Amino acid sequence: MDIIEDLKWRGAINQATDQEGLEKLIHDKKIGLYCGVDPTGDSLHIGHLIPFMLLKRFQLAGHHPVIVIGGGTGAIGDPSGKKSERVLQTMDQVKHNEKCLTDQMTKLFGTDNFTIVNNRDWLGKLSLLDFLRDYGKLFNVNTMIHKEIVASRLEVGISFTEFTYQILQSIDFLHLYQHENVQLQIGGADQWGNITDGIDLIHKVEGAKAQAYGLTIPLMLKADGTKFGKTAGGAVWLDPKKTSPYEFYQFWINQDDRDVIKYLKYFTFLSHEEIDDLAEKVKKEPWKREAQRRLAEEVTKFVHGEEGLKEAQRITKSLFSGDIADLTADEIEQGMKNMPSAEVSGEKKNIVLWLVDDTKFEPSRRQARQDITNGAIRINGEKVTDVDAEIDPASHFDGKFVVVRKGKKHYFLARVTK
Repeated sequence: MDIIEDLKWRGAINQATDQEGLEKLIHDKKIGLYCGVDPTGDSLHIGHLIPFMLLKRFQLAGHHPVIVIGGGTGAIGDPSGKKSERVLQTMDQVKHNEKCLTDQMTKLFGTDNFTIVNNRDWLGKLSLLDFLRDYGKLFNVNTMIHKEIVASRLEVGISFTEFTYQILQSIDFLHLYQHENVQLQIGGADQWGNITDGIDLIHKVEGAKAQAYGLTIPLMLKADGTKFGKTAGGAVWLDPKKTSPYEFYQFWINQDDRDVIKYLKYFTFLSHEEIDDLAEKVKKEPWKREAQRRLAEEVTKFVHGEEGLKEAQRITKSLFSGDIADLTADEIEQGMKNMPSAEVSGEKKNIVLWLVDDTKFEPSRRQARQDITNGAIRINGEKVTDVDAEIDPASHFDGKFVVVRKGKKHYFLARVTK
């Protein structure tokens, strides 16, 4: 099965400018293809992974992916689907974000058969007169204002700066076609207008027979109709400092049965046979959640490497079993980041008083004594049945945390203040 047929099977193609021509092109030779990302932040999130997974599949098939970091376009901001103008970032912030995104992309794509470029390198050299003479003349304003993203902003207004974004993105495609042998641009469904603009520009400059193509991916929605990639806590980031490997792993392992096979097709490199087998297991043994576990393993390993996956699995297993004594302070922080917590002093104290007065974990001393004598309370993974026992906050996890567990699932994190 060729790569286009594989992408169809995975449900990863929304629109293609000339699918038959593209299929013939990639059947005949290896091509260059690209996707761009503007440095509006210092990390990508999992929504960005969707088009980049397509680039990775092409790379694995022997084609040459190019990532464009939008140091030029990011300095002005695209209109996107927002109802207001973007706040312009300082150039120092843009450059910092560029470096962070470049590091993340290199981690995902490696260094073999892969190129990262920055469009500031060519857009930054354009004078205003060159821009107007060489490119402005080739774009029709009537066509530009009817582009979906621009049209949605006309009622509230759009600046000339954001209006010209589509021209700059078209120049990117032309430059990559001329200098990096790129013949295919990949983007989200909302990028269709910008992609076709780029192809039109290539045809106007290079001739109608120039082989340039566009491919967009479908909008990713969950089974309940909500947008993929958002959680109660916000975006799921690729930067482990923003979303830890454990949190990342948990996001994937908690996916709905109705979505998990779709995500296996989109976000993993498992074979059709493996995914079909997991689909059968979802139907016959959904309680085992084997498909979710495999999804979490594959995507976490792709983004955070083998070590990140092992760390996430170790924390998951320890919290599930209650055997947390061997976890590091950092792993406790990851695993219990969103659990109920309170700040406590570093002083030693009787367990009953500590549970009631310091943490408010127990509603009364009577209840605390009852839970302790019944063996329901564990401190740092160890069962405590003596109501006269003493809590020493400095005894575990570098003196930073005390972990309380009541029953099988009720965890509480006490953060030790210095």
